[in-house]
Amino acid sequence: MKTHRLLLALLLFWAIMACSDGRAENTDARRVRSEPLQLNIEGRMPALEGAVTWLNSPPLITADLRGKVVVVEFWTYTCVNWRRTLPYVRAWANKYRNQGLVVIGVHTPEFDFERDPDNVHRATKDMEIDYPVAIDSRQRIWNAFGNEYWPALYFVDAQGRIRHHQFGEGDYDLSERVIQQLLKEGGTADLTQGSVSVNPSGLEVAADWPDQRSSETYTGYGHAQRFDSPGGAARGVRSVYTAPSRLRLNRWGLSGYWTVEEEPAVLNIAEGRIVYRFHARDLNLVMGGGAPGSIVRFRVTIDGQPPGVAHGTDINETGYGTVSEPRTYQLIRQPQPIVDRDFEIEFLDPGVEVFDFTFG
Repeated sequence: MKTHRLLLALLLFWAIMACSDGRAENTDARRVRSEPLQLNIEGRMPALEGAVTWLNSPPLITADLRGKVVVVEFWTYTCVNWRRTLPYVRAWANKYRNQGLVVIGVHTPEFDFERDPDNVHRATKDMEIDYPVAIDSRQRIWNAFGNEYWPALYFVDAQGRIRHHQFGEGDYDLSERVIQQLLKEGGTADLTQGSVSVNPSGLEVAADWPDQRSSETYTGYGHAQRFDSPGGAARGVRSVYTAPSRLRLNRWGLSGYWTVEEEPAVLNIAEGRIVYRFHARDLNLVMGGGAPGSIVRFRVTIDGQPPGVAHGTDINETGYGTVSEPRTYQLIRQPQPIVDRDFEIEFLDPGVEVFDFTFG
């Protein structure tokens, strides 16, 4: 009995200590979150001059923004990495719009078709972006900031000074804390506390990084990688290609009559195919229908079968879909387990332009 009571006493003691330690850790965590961030001055905000046009706003100049906290967001509408940040940027713009925050999207294109203001306008509308967007097709604003990334966020205080930046996805809580601190410094009272809550869907869902072993792959000869069709790619020449008999992981190939141009691979005759062996939850493909108004039908298989529950938002369970406007198409979103898969897309009509594989 004495041994039993001693054991109970020891267990009770350690339970109390554990609870005490837990309270101490929680208090320390709250203290860390409440302490001001140490934000350096990274330079003055450059001028917003040189945009081809503006959407959702008249042209903005730096002087008009003095006294406001500004988040400048560099993006291009086919970039899936940027697309996964959009739910947060959109939520910040809505949450803090009436508390002194101005979000400015600077659309600087990667592909030639992204230079077309009509394409950017359509994408902006489809993605429910209602904050100001500068169409920076000549890269004037990009160069003024010395930027090199999609996505990139620059956080500017009410005095026009860049105080923080975020390159790439992630660190959303930190970015929102920066916004809140700059608003407080700028004199915003009754600031809305807490972090935004987002419920993304489609391409905006965060990547499954632990399972992703495939990386972005371009199809045009300007940046093409890991191409396995026999004989390689003929630059800018209409050629007939044969798909590899067997693909290694992260290798791809063409079948049929294609012209591999600097940016896209263009299908000349119907029933051309692309094959890719990948390892990721999601497979996306940047492509367009070629001539304005044209529609290209296609069919997707995974491991030789219709995708079923592994279909993305741009195809049905049997694998069928259509290409119309140039954009990113989500073709595969597979359930667990994530393993090596053979992807194939067959185009039932000619003229499709295929630019880039991305994964998530």
